[in-house]
Amino acid sequence: MKVGLQLLLLAIGLESLVALVKSLNLSNMALTGRIPRDFGNLTFLVSLDLESNNFQGNLPQEMAHLRRLKLLDSSFNNFSGKVPSWFGFLNQRQVLNLRNNSFTGSLPSSFSNISTLDTLNLNFNSIEGQIPKVIGNLRELNLRGNNLIGYIPLSLSNASRLEILDISYNSLQGNIPEGIGNLHNMNWLAIQYNKLTGSIPFTIFNISRIEFIAFTSNSLSGSLPNGLCNGLPILKGLYLSTNKIRGNMPTSLSNYSQLQVLSLSYNELDGPIHGEIGRLSNLQSLALGTNHFTGEIPKEISNLFELDELNLQFNSFSGSLDMEIFNISGLRIIDLSFNNLSGSLPPNIGSIVPNIEELYLGSLLNCLGNITSLREIHLGSNKLSSNIPSSLWNLEDLVVLDLSSNNMVGSLPPKIGNLKALTKMDLSMNQFSNVIPREIGGL
Repeated sequence: MKVGLQLLLLAIGLESLVALVKSLNLSNMALTGRIPRDFGNLTFLVSLDLESNNFQGNLPQEMAHLRRLKLLDSSFNNFSGKVPSWFGFLNQRQVLNLRNNSFTGSLPSSFSNISTLDTLNLNFNSIEGQIPKVIGNLRELNLRGNNLIGYIPLSLSNASRLEILDISYNSLQGNIPEGIGNLHNMNWLAIQYNKLTGSIPFTIFNISRIEFIAFTSNSLSGSLPNGLCNGLPILKGLYLSTNKIRGNMPTSLSNYSQLQVLSLSYNELDGPIHGEIGRLSNLQSLALGTNHFTGEIPKEISNLFELDELNLQFNSFSGSLDMEIFNISGLRIIDLSFNNLSGSLPPNIGSIVPNIEELYLGSLLNCLGNITSLREIHLGSNKLSSNIPSSLWNLEDLVVLDLSSNNMVGSLPPKIGNLKALTKMDLSMNQFSNVIPREIGGL
């Protein structure tokens, strides 16, 4: 619906009160077109919410007259063009949310003039250039999903009010400034999917108010400090996957009593996983896959009763798998593939782990047919040499079955037709008999 300001205000009974309107909420109204220039006449406006429409073009210059404006939310539209420099002259502004549009160009230097600006959100635009060296007194800075380049400015370490910093999904390079650890009010620090190098400053692990640290998918190196987590009493998420971090996993990680997600996959970590990990009683996701861990999988993992995902694939774990791990009834995803584990699953595993949806166990194939909640089985590229257990054909909700590149033998029974929900089945590179049951045609 394309509409002018006067018509719109008439529709909501405010035409005669144009000059006195203080708050205008037009969110989620399926409005299209450009913002009318006469929005600039709403000089008493304090709050303007344009979220989730289909507005196009840029915001009109006339809106620079809205000197009382404290909140502007134009997120989730199709605005384009450069970020207006006149924003910097609205010196009452506290919240500016322009996320999920198509703004381009660099961040105007005039933004640093707004001493009252508390929150700046430009996530998911096409902003270019570098992060400004001066960001004022911001409490939240969100620049995720843009085209920013260059280095994280050292001056960012002086933004003492900063609580949320998200500059993920850009092309930033260089080191993480040591001074970031001086931002003692920081609660959320996300610099994922960039091109950062060097080691993680140890000072970051002393920000006592921080709950979320995410450096996934960079090229960070070095090791994790032995005293890691002693200064992070309320940390809930630690995301360090897909870097080049080496060395052992510190036992002090067990001091993260509030930790819910520990993601260290795709690094160069080695050595054993110590039993202290069982003290992370709030842990919901444990991702340690694709490293060089050795030794046995500690039985203390069975103490993690809140665990939903367990990913230990592509390591060098060995020995017999302690079946107590399967006492975690809420487990939904288990990936232990590409290790050197032995043993078999308990015959009643379906009742022990009733919520399991994805199971990756390498050579541990027995009893899968008892897990009726299974949706995906990935056992490709192992050394399986037995028949497919007949109980497997009872998994009527199975969506993916991959047993490719093994040495499995025997014939495929007509019961294969029971797998009506299958969307992908790969049984190639095995030693099955040549007879293909006609029931496959009904899948």
